[in-house]
Amino acid sequence: MMKIAVINFSGNVGKSTIARHLLLPRIPGAELLSVESLNAGNEDAQVIRGRQFGELQEYLQTIDNAVVDIGASNVEDLLALMHRYRGSHEDFDAFVIPTVAPIKQQQDTIATLVDLAGLGVPARRMKIVFNMIEHGDEVEAVFFPLLAFLREHQIAPMSLDCRLPFNEIYRQSPGQKVDIFKLAEDNTDYKALIVKATDSIDKLQLARKLAARRLAIGAIPLLDACFAALGLAELVEPGDELAVNAS
Repeated sequence: MMKIAVINFSGNVGKSTIARHLLLPRIPGAELLSVESLNAGNEDAQVIRGRQFGELQEYLQTIDNAVVDIGASNVEDLLALMHRYRGSHEDFDAFVIPTVAPIKQQQDTIATLVDLAGLGVPARRMKIVFNMIEHGDEVEAVFFPLLAFLREHQIAPMSLDCRLPFNEIYRQSPGQKVDIFKLAEDNTDYKALIVKATDSIDKLQLARKLAARRLAIGAIPLLDACFAALGLAELVEPGDELAVNAS
């Protein structure tokens, strides 16, 4: 059994990418729940408003595995409700906190960690993902403010292996609905089709599909490595089992 909340006070840190592409495919049977009141565009995810926290708690008791994507517009309300419903944070086995390089997002990440610690979330259940790292950037240099805070306060563990580079594949489809595994397994000979195509628009569309497959193939081992570095299996209670999907 594994129930994970993906959370950060800040927007634009890749919460939906982390939920849909990093966590959901690697936790068999997990259900994706979207807690969002603004710009809710995931048609295949169950959408729960942040103020319906009581219903969320009840629903989480009825399922074994869940990934809960908490939109930035709902984080403050949801955490306030968690303070009201004492012990409700225990419904989650882990809180995954994506963060990105800009200072504002790092500051919001620190605020998120402090608030979660104030709820009573143990450090080992907070998992930071260093996201959207540009090629050539060193994590320790780019995320120095956040890492310095964590070294001083130690309210959450930090693994520099929990990282994901920027990849255009996550923006290939509106609503983050692209299936990276299916793209990577596509055996279509796009180069041959491009040669045969006579229309320039058709050639361009085929070339885009070829590029998407290449991006997907490159993304999967990085996602696998990041997921392994999260150490979620260590949080599973004795007698339970986290059967992680392998790519």
